[in-house]
Amino acid sequence: MQHLSRRISPATLFMLSMNGIIGSGWLFAPLYAAKIAGPAAIISWMIGGFAAILIALTFAELSTMLPVAGGSAHIPQLSHGAFASFILSWIAWITSLMLTPIEVQAVLQYASLFFPALMHETAGTATLTLWGYGWAGILMLSLCILNIVSYQGLVRFNFILFVFKFSVMILTVFAILHVRFNPANFSGMMSSTLSIHGWQSILSAVATGGVVLAFNGFKSGVEMAGEAKKLAIAIPLSTAGSVLACLLLYLGLQICFIGALDPAALAGGWRNLNFTGDIGPFVGLAAGLGLVWLLKLLYVNAVISPLGAGLIYVTATARILYAMSRIGYVPKFLSRLNHQRFPIWAIVANFLFGMLSFLPLPGWQAMVNFLVSAVVITYAMGPIALMCLRLTLPDKERPFRLPAANILCLVAFYCCNLFSYWTGWETISKLGITLLVGIFLFAMAYLRGSVKMEKQELKSAYWMIPYLLGLVSISYLGSFGGINLIPFGWDFLVIALFSIGILYMAIKSRVVLSAEDMKKFLVSESLVAERV
Repeated sequence: MQHLSRRISPATLFMLSMNGIIGSGWLFAPLYAAKIAGPAAIISWMIGGFAAILIALTFAELSTMLPVAGGSAHIPQLSHGAFASFILSWIAWITSLMLTPIEVQAVLQYASLFFPALMHETAGTATLTLWGYGWAGILMLSLCILNIVSYQGLVRFNFILFVFKFSVMILTVFAILHVRFNPANFSGMMSSTLSIHGWQSILSAVATGGVVLAFNGFKSGVEMAGEAKKLAIAIPLSTAGSVLACLLLYLGLQICFIGALDPAALAGGWRNLNFTGDIGPFVGLAAGLGLVWLLKLLYVNAVISPLGAGLIYVTATARILYAMSRIGYVPKFLSRLNHQRFPIWAIVANFLFGMLSFLPLPGWQAMVNFLVSAVVITYAMGPIALMCLRLTLPDKERPFRLPAANILCLVAFYCCNLFSYWTGWETISKLGITLLVGIFLFAMAYLRGSVKMEKQELKSAYWMIPYLLGLVSISYLGSFGGINLIPFGWDFLVIALFSIGILYMAIKSRVVLSAEDMKKFLVSESLVAERV
């Protein structure tokens, strides 16, 4: 049987995660977050960043204990069996699959300023033309080829992208702050924290302004843990460490953006803030401030930054599909490796499905809400699985161990549910279609005999039904696009009680693994290799 090899150093995995996080998010999110929350968008970034760090730390322990390729599929399999694993890996795959097209679309959205034939407006939203779709295919194919041809080539290219993107972001912050900074633009930040409407805007910006999505790349370290060396360093550094580093960068970018705005641009209010052609905040600011050299750098970065993230998403998404194939959820040929030990057929399949996702793709911001509401469900598995496996396998070696795990896991799970709730009823209501498709595919795999499932494994997934129905119901009854039966403020208490109840159900229904079961799993995944 073919296996991936351990060849990724801690520094390389950290840069891979950083490249995955720093995509189109920093090009658009500071504008969208400011339009929603005004200067209090800074608070939105702090809330989103610290919550993401906490969630990342739960995955850091799990991925050092279970360093497998495609952890999104394997971790829930070990804690709650085949059905829960399939549903969560299905959601993880769908959301990860769509992230590369989003980054490619961000590139083309910028490029359309110079090549208008790439995009056209449909109902006020920028969408791809036939020419744009063709170029999207070329870019997607190029990212896939880079993932297939050479490991060393991928590492070198990733390093170049990391250095360039990091340098441009730092230069942007200092250049714009040096030319113009208006302290008066921050005058409404603290007053926003004194009103219900202000907090609603702050929290809405976390979910719908691109803040949560801007940190999404940290899971690249989870998906590629099966290829990492020095796990005790590599995994925490590539998950929580990369989020912390990016949080500092994002805060700098948001502060310089708000401070550099011309007060005249805010005359119509923050919600009416815009730049010609929706070109993004920093290109617009550089042009207005006469920073020609920075403008040119930003245009180059508008191509390189999203494509760098897209490259990593191709890598991580292939590992999820590879793991799903190894388990039996999808056809076995998708786990075949080429001579460079890359899952070539998984990459090919992701390319084809990714191209299909361009057809309904209505623009960058329009996809953010759906992806956040879906991806935080896969995040929620981190704290749940950690607590379950602490009870099931207390003596299993953990190169990284999260302190105060019970409290921190509860807080992390609560944050996941809040993120999902803040995306709003209109977004969460669409998740049902994705979940129904996933359940149908699981049923087909089970009937084909590809998935072996004991009755106990089905019982172990019962908690998911009240969990998913509860998220939808609370959203409908809540104040973020719902009927406001649960008013703002009280919804925090309702979600807290809901989170405690679901976490208790999930832990009680866990699959009970023996040390022998775990040993067999580790051997089957070729994880008995020496950890160097």
